[in-house]
Parts: sequence; structure tokens; C-alpha cells
Amino acid sequence: MTTLVTGARGKVGQGLVARLHAAGHTVRAASAAPAELTVPEGVETVALALGSPDDDALHTALRGVRQVFLYPDPAGIHTLIKAAEAAGVEHVVLLSSSSVLGPDAENDPLASHSLEVERALADSGLTCTFLRPDAFASNSLGWAYVVGGSLPVQLAYPDAHIAPIHPEDIADIAFEALTGEALTGRRITLTGPESLTFREQLAVLSDAVGRPIPVEQISRAEAEQQMGRFMPPAMVGSLLDLWSAASHGPATVADTTETLLGRPARTYREWARDNAGAFAPQH
Repeated sequence: MTTLVTGARGKVGQGLVARLHAAGHTVRAASAAPAELTVPEGVETVALALGSPDDDALHTALRGVRQVFLYPDPAGIHTLIKAAEAAGVEHVVLLSSSSVLGPDAENDPLASHSLEVERALADSGLTCTFLRPDAFASNSLGWAYVVGGSLPVQLAYPDAHIAPIHPEDIADIAFEALTGEALTGRRITLTGPESLTFREQLAVLSDAVGRPIPVEQISRAEAEQQMGRFMPPAMVGSLLDLWSAASHGPATVADTTETLLGRPARTYREWARDNAGAFAPQH
């Protein structure tokens, strides 16, 4: 039985491909840019653009596949579902988002694309497992440039609480969802093992890199201007609203590898230690 892993250039996809291959499963890694994939020897790679999949690419990617690990892209989801059903796919594990559980998720740019994919899959004849992680610990890489430049990290809501999850934990849970039965068909919200504010995360990161990381609180308007250089205004507003609401108390810790797999969840401190090199001083 072949498992197709889409988005295989991402940290979760890479980790999942490696786990499946090491356990002796037949795995096919898909990406819109397959030449850029790094996969274990013997793993087949295929080209598949989820947002605009063509029939030939889908046929090649889905040949002999019974399970799919899917990144959410609503643009091509109905075409993909139709092809998957025709190919005999039995199970889809979707990397969704906890944002789909928020108020007005249909109109929230953080949530709407994942919600649309969830709904399309739920209406299909496929057995589906939805993994809904909260914030990734690796989102902290967004601070790498300023930390490496010994500049202060400027935040509108430095005391916003999140429970960041290590991407390797998501890969572990996705592996279990694809190879076991306990998680099949479930909708699972995932977090890391502890609630931390951005300020607390930066203190942990400071310990990991061995030098101070100053934090500077800025106005929401200043944050909008800075973030607007990299993302659409609606996305900026949604994120700032989320962080504003998260400033009023600890984040809820949901399911982790501890509750789902019986193994301690990786901490943010572990992620910071493993990735300290990304924050090295710039020369």
C-alpha cells in the first residue's frame, strides 16, 4: 500500500516521509517543485501542484495510493477528491489548523482555506482524519533576522499566550494516523505541552542562543505597517486580533503526543535548542 505525502518540502512532510520510509512503508513524496525535495534513497518523488492539479499529474501521483497526507489548498480540492476516489484512495489525513474552530472561521483568512478543505473532504466518500495544530514552534523563525542582527524584537502583543507545537510532534502524530487505527476519522486539535507568551518564548530562545534578546512593545498601527510588508492586510488584522485576544490568559493545552501516543511532547525549549543556529549573529 502506497502513501502519498503532499507538501513534502515542508518540515512536517519531510519528517513524515522519513518516518514512513524507515518503518518499511511504501511512500511517494509530492511537491510542486519535486527537484527541490530531499527524501531518503528509494523514495519516489512526483510533481503535484495542489492549487491547480492537472489530470496527468493526479493520475501519476495517485497510482496505487491508498492513503494521502494532504496539505490544505482549496483551489484544487474538488478535482483532487474526485481523482482520489477514482484511484481507490481509502484514507486522507489532512494537516488542517486549529483556527477552523474560531468564531466566524468562514470569513477569517487564517481559517477559511483549511475550513473549505475540511468541508469538501467531509462531503466526500473518503475516510478522513483532520489534524488541527495550533501555532508551530517554528513560527519563531520569523524572528531570526532581527535576532541575528542584534535588534530588538518588536511586538504589539508581547504577552499573548500560545502553546507552540514542535513540527516533529506533528509528524509523529501524522505517522500514527496513517499507520494505526486509533486516530482514524477523528478531528484532533494539537498543541505543545505548555502555554508561553511571546516574551517567554524569546527568553527561552535567549538562553538557547546565549545572548540577550530585547523585546520592544509597539503600537498595533506600527505592527500593521511592519507586517503589511509581507502579508495581505486581512491576514495582518486577523493575526493581531488573535494575539490581542490571547493576551488575557494562558492558552489551552489540547492533545499532544503525551495524550495521543503516550510519549512526552517536545518542548519549545527543545525546539529552540535544536534551531539556535538559525539565530546566529549576522556578519
